[in-house]
Amino acid sequence: MTDQPTLSGDEIAALMGREEPSVRQDGPSREPRPFSFGSGSSSQPSAALPALDRINERLARRIRDLIEPYIRAKPRVIADPAVLRPLRDWQAEQRQFVGLSLFSMKPLKGTLAVCVPSEFVSRLVDAYYGGTGADPEHEQREFTATEERLLGRLCENLVGVVADAWREIAPIEPALRGRETSPALTGVGGPDETAVICRFIVTPPQARPASLDILFPAAALRSVEGALAAKSGDDGGRGEEWRAKLNAALADIRIEARTVLARPELSVGELVQLKVGDVIPVTIPAMVPLLVEGRTVALGSIGEQDGKAALKVDKITRRMGS
Repeated sequence: MTDQPTLSGDEIAALMGREEPSVRQDGPSREPRPFSFGSGSSSQPSAALPALDRINERLARRIRDLIEPYIRAKPRVIADPAVLRPLRDWQAEQRQFVGLSLFSMKPLKGTLAVCVPSEFVSRLVDAYYGGTGADPEHEQREFTATEERLLGRLCENLVGVVADAWREIAPIEPALRGRETSPALTGVGGPDETAVICRFIVTPPQARPASLDILFPAAALRSVEGALAAKSGDDGGRGEEWRAKLNAALADIRIEARTVLARPELSVGELVQLKVGDVIPVTIPAMVPLLVEGRTVALGSIGEQDGKAALKVDKITRRMGS
């Protein structure tokens, strides 16, 4: 970055020839805009979104691996569902100062933008050099040289894994076009144009979450919408993958199992007259039940193992889940 003062959002808006409210909005603009029904159907790659969600699930794991070396811990990374939004709405939610890296993505047309919050860049630098990864004390207006280098390396690696994930859909070759610090200069399109927003929520251990956004121009996805739609309709073994994940998750759930050695019967009178020292005779059967949630799942015999009482399973009476 240069030593010149950073332009404010109002100044940038004035240079671009449009008016913006001087007060930053906390959410999407609610001003009504004209809309012609049916006019935008060709630019809405709705069929592509399920396939993008599947790609982003894999990207979330790769992003976790990219960030781990900086914070020296494994963060939690969740991919939000991909959404179509006017750029104006997305820009209204951003801070005035962010880390934007712009890439071409040949053979697709348009610009891919990666947006990283400026405070998250500072936290990564602090953690990388042995700090706690705390937020900066003052609102930033420019990046230090170290922050610029880390941001550049992170975004280039991130776009590299995006290209790898897209290889099965359309081989793209990302190339850096430039870097910006204002959300008004994404290069993805004009404020009224629609973009596909892929958001990843990164939560380091014992720290606040941060969102990393990848923006595609919606029009650029029209050329590969067919391939994306086919990918979303093709299970490709995803059902088996889902079942394997579900089984692995269920296997770690702890449940209470117990056994009953005896069930003596007492009259109400005997129960009322019980006192310390009384002996209740019991008969232990040869086979005792193993109970889970009140259901007998196995029968076994009582024995000893490693100096502790143990139950040897001799018969399975009910399979869990049946």
